[in-house]
Amino acid sequence: MTSRTSRFPLPSTAPTTRLATGLLGGLSAVLAGSLLLAPGAAAAPDQRTRAVEQLATPVVVAHRGASGYRPEHTLAAYRLAIRLGADYIEPDLVSTRDGVLVARHENEISGTTDVADHPEFADRRTTRTIDGRETTGWFTEDFTLAELRTLRAVERLPGVRPDNTRYDGRFTVPTFTEVLRLVRRESKRTGRTIGVAPETKHPTYFDSAGLSLEEPLLAALERFDLDQKRSKVLIQSFETTNLREIAALTKAPVEQLMSGSGAPYDLVAAGDDTTYADLATPAGLAEVATYADWIGPEKSMVVPRTADGAAGEPTALVDDAHAAGLRVVVYTVRDENQFMPTTYRRGVDPDAKGDVFAEITDLLDAGIDGLFADHPDSGVFARDEWVRDRG
Repeated sequence: MTSRTSRFPLPSTAPTTRLATGLLGGLSAVLAGSLLLAPGAAAAPDQRTRAVEQLATPVVVAHRGASGYRPEHTLAAYRLAIRLGADYIEPDLVSTRDGVLVARHENEISGTTDVADHPEFADRRTTRTIDGRETTGWFTEDFTLAELRTLRAVERLPGVRPDNTRYDGRFTVPTFTEVLRLVRRESKRTGRTIGVAPETKHPTYFDSAGLSLEEPLLAALERFDLDQKRSKVLIQSFETTNLREIAALTKAPVEQLMSGSGAPYDLVAAGDDTTYADLATPAGLAEVATYADWIGPEKSMVVPRTADGAAGEPTALVDDAHAAGLRVVVYTVRDENQFMPTTYRRGVDPDAKGDVFAEITDLLDAGIDGLFADHPDSGVFARDEWVRDRG
């Protein structure tokens, strides 16, 4: 790769702080005008807001790697996902005490590592308030990278995926740099460009701890030449302020995640009552399109469940997003019965495999441009079959 001077240099001794635009500046910009446009108002002219059509070949994102087959957020899970045909792999990013980004679903790691088995870290167990909720356990921000390296990953859902527990203790917690190295190496090996979809976890919280996630994320993408508009990257967040700031500092694609309930925590912390439901309206989507390229809604926001738990009729969300110039990738498709509407379940065992292919087909028929899958081979098979049937 060509060596370049980074626009996001990292301090050699002090933790990183919020991006140059500033958290308060970003929030002021949001609150100075409403986050949502007035009814009937048009978004400011922006290339992102041009209407789009469904991708001819929707993408499959390996949710935390091939997490249906290996402990999540391990290099083994990412490597297997690529070999199963995933178009992108997804590392959730949190920070160590010394400012290194590592891949964990949460910064509380008692459920995804063997930290509780390490007596030398017993005194690190504590209670923190994360996004307004008290959580007790061990937190990555209390460990240096060297200390975190002494831990080993374990299966987060051992009751659901007991076969995965045979890999407990075999894998370390990877850094974001290691994930990007794997992507580069596997892209070369396979002859196809593997995408990466990093998610910033709890950015407002990490800012309050003096461990901003955005600078090291952007610096890493720049080092690997993944900071361009055509880069196969999706920078994700459930918050809005950091995505606005990121979008102003990189050309790489940005994805606004949306939950089926609640509100972005950065807006909650700022006293803004905008919810995810508000963001999913046509006016909200028009505003999101001024800084994002994709939305990542929970799958029930596209195909909702009826009162009896069955799959209902698709909502207008995909069409509204496409009209606003936004692509749609839904989360999370899982093979087990308990994670899908009753329409697709097979038998009564909640951990048995349901008809995930039918679920994916219905989501694709609803117009989505991609999906997050714990079992990426299921996603790839169903997607490829759907593409063949259409062509």
